[in-house]
Amino acid sequence: MAVKYQEALEEYKQALKQGQKEYKELLASGKNPNPKVLTDIVGEQAADMSQYVGLVEIPTERIVGTKTAGRISAFTANFSPLLDQKSEFATKWIRLCMAHLSDEGIRDPIVCYEYLGSFYVQEGNKRVSVLRHYGAARIPGIVYRIMPPVSDDPRVKAYHEFLDWYKLTGIYDVQFSQPGGYAKLTKAIGMAPGQEWTEANRRRFRAYFQYFRDAFYAQGGAELFVQPEDALLLWLELYPYSDLGTRSPASIQKTLELMWDNLIAISTPDPVVRTEPPAEAKQGLFSKMIRPDYLSVAFIHQGDAETSSWTHAHETGRKYLESVLGNQVVTHCYFHADTPERVEELMQYAIEAGADVIFTTTPQMIVPSLKISIENPKVKVLNCSVHMPYSTVRTYYSRVYEGKFITGAIAGAMADHNRIGYVGSYPIHGVPAAINAFALGVQMTNPRAVIDLKWSCMEGNPTEEFLSSGIRVISNRDTPVEDQIFTEFGTYIYGDNDEVIPLGSPVWIWGKFYEHVVRSILDGSWETDKTGQAVNYWWGMSSDVIDVTLSDQLPDGVRYMANLLRDGIRLGAIDPFDRRIVAQNGTVINDGTRKLTPDDLLHCDWLCENIHGSFPTYDEILPISRSMVKVLGIYSEEEIHNNEEVSP
Repeated sequence: MAVKYQEALEEYKQALKQGQKEYKELLASGKNPNPKVLTDIVGEQAADMSQYVGLVEIPTERIVGTKTAGRISAFTANFSPLLDQKSEFATKWIRLCMAHLSDEGIRDPIVCYEYLGSFYVQEGNKRVSVLRHYGAARIPGIVYRIMPPVSDDPRVKAYHEFLDWYKLTGIYDVQFSQPGGYAKLTKAIGMAPGQEWTEANRRRFRAYFQYFRDAFYAQGGAELFVQPEDALLLWLELYPYSDLGTRSPASIQKTLELMWDNLIAISTPDPVVRTEPPAEAKQGLFSKMIRPDYLSVAFIHQGDAETSSWTHAHETGRKYLESVLGNQVVTHCYFHADTPERVEELMQYAIEAGADVIFTTTPQMIVPSLKISIENPKVKVLNCSVHMPYSTVRTYYSRVYEGKFITGAIAGAMADHNRIGYVGSYPIHGVPAAINAFALGVQMTNPRAVIDLKWSCMEGNPTEEFLSSGIRVISNRDTPVEDQIFTEFGTYIYGDNDEVIPLGSPVWIWGKFYEHVVRSILDGSWETDKTGQAVNYWWGMSSDVIDVTLSDQLPDGVRYMANLLRDGIRLGAIDPFDRRIVAQNGTVINDGTRKLTPDDLLHCDWLCENIHGSFPTYDEILPISRSMVKVLGIYSEEEIHNNEEVSP
C-alpha cells in the first residue's frame, strides 16, 4: 500500500509540474488556461434542458470543460492539476491514482453534458484528470445532450448531420465543423448510406483514426486551424481506407508531410480567386535565378480532338501556345485519360518525359492531379476546374458569364414574343452565374421577356420542348472553339421556315490563357503568387481568354450594341451584376449599391426573377452527367451520397 501511495504521489507531482507549465503557456498565448464552462456558453436554463443519451465511451480529447465554474481553478484546460500536493484536492487525486494502479481500477463512470460534440463534466473531474494523465483514449460516462437551436450556422448544420451518423455508428470521435463531412467520410470508407455499423466496423475505424490522428499531431497538426477528421477526408481522397491498417505510423506521417501545404490551404477561409493574370515579376537577381529559359508543357485530355469539341478547343490552345512562344516551350499531349488510374499513368509518363508544367483539362481529373502534384512538388500542375481548395494544384476557368450577358442582351432584342429558352449544362459552380448574367442581359433589352430554363443533363430534349411551346429564340451550349458557330451551340433563332439563324456565342480562347500562365512561369511572376492558400484563376474578357462570336446575320443595331457591351466589359466599365437584382423568391440579391464578389458569383444558388425553371435535384441528373456534378456541383455531399449506391 505504501509503495502504491508513493508511486501515486510521484505521479501527482509530475502531473502538477505539467499543469503549471501548461497554465503558463496558455496564458502567454492569450488562451483561457482553465477548462471551459458550459453554463457560460449556453446559459443556466439551457444547461438544465437536456436529453438523456446513456453510457458512452467518451473520446478523452472531446472532454473540454465542466458544467459549472465550481472547481475550474483546480485544473488547466487539459485537466492537469494546479493545486498544491498538500491540498485536499491532491489527496483525493492521489487516492484515485492508487485505484487506477490497482487491480480494481477506476470503475465509476463520470457524469457529463454534451454540446456540439464536446463534453462538460458535472461529476468526475478528478477521474478525468487522472485518466488523462495516464493517456486514456476513452473514459466511460453517463451523458446528457443539450441540443443547439436550429440555425444556418454551418457548425450547427454539421452537428445535426452528426446526430444521424451517430445513430448508425455510435462514434463520437469525429466532429466536422462544416456540413457534408459525414456523408463524404461514410462513402470514403466504403459504407452505404443508412448502413448500421457493426462492432467490428467501430473497432476498425477507431483504431485507424487513432493511427491517423497520432501521425497528424506528430507532424504538427495542433498548429493548424484544421481538425484531424478534416485532414482524414483529404487523405482518403488520395489513399484507400485500408491503407490505414497496413501502413506504418511513419509511412502515414510521411504522406501527411507531402500533403501538408494542402492541409494548410484547407484550413484557411477561402481559396484565392485571381481574376486577372499576374503582373510580370520585377527584374532582380532573385527573379533571374527563378526564371527558366525553357519549359516542357504537357496536356492531359479526357477525350480526343476528333470526337470532343472540348478537347479540340484545348488542343487549339496548345498549338497557339507553341506558335507564340517558339523555342521557349515544347508541348506534348496525351489523350483518353478516362479513369483516375489512367490520368495518373499519363501524368507520370509526362513527368518521365521531362514535363515542367502539366495541364489536366477537365474537372474530373482533379483528384489524380492532386496526388501527382503532392508526389512531384517540382512540377507545376493545373486543372481546368474552379474554386478547388488545394495549394499544390492551381485551377483555372473563364468568366463565361460575361459573354452570356452579351448574348442575353442579343436574345432580348431579338425575341418577338417575349419568350426565350435557355439550355443549362450542369448545376455546377459558375453555371448559375452564367444563367443569371444572361437573364440580366435579357432584362436590359427586353424587360417584358421571360426565360424558360431547361437542362441538358436531364431526361428530354430541351430544344424540341421549346419549339413545341412556341419559343423560337434559344440559348444553348457555348461554343468551345473560336470562330465556329454550330446549330447546337450558342444563341440562335428559328426562322419562319425552321431555318436556324445563329446570333452569337461566348467562346473560350484557351490559347491566350495558356500563354498567360506559361509566360508567368517564364518571367517569375508565378513564384510571387505563392500565398499558402489555394489559387484559382478565373479570368475574363479583360484578359482576352473569353470573347463573343457574333453572327453575320445580326441586325446592325444589335451588333453595335453587342460590341459596345463587349468593349465596356473588357475595359471594366460594365459589370453585369453591378445593379439591382431580385431573385425568383423576391429576395433582393443586390440593392444596386455594391459589386458582387467572385465568391458570391461562384457560389450563387439563386435564379433571377425573370427566369421560369429551377435547378434539378441530384437524382434527376442523368448518370452520364454525374461525374462532373460530383466534383463541382452545387449540391451537398449528403444529398449526393444519399442518392448513390455505395457498396459496403
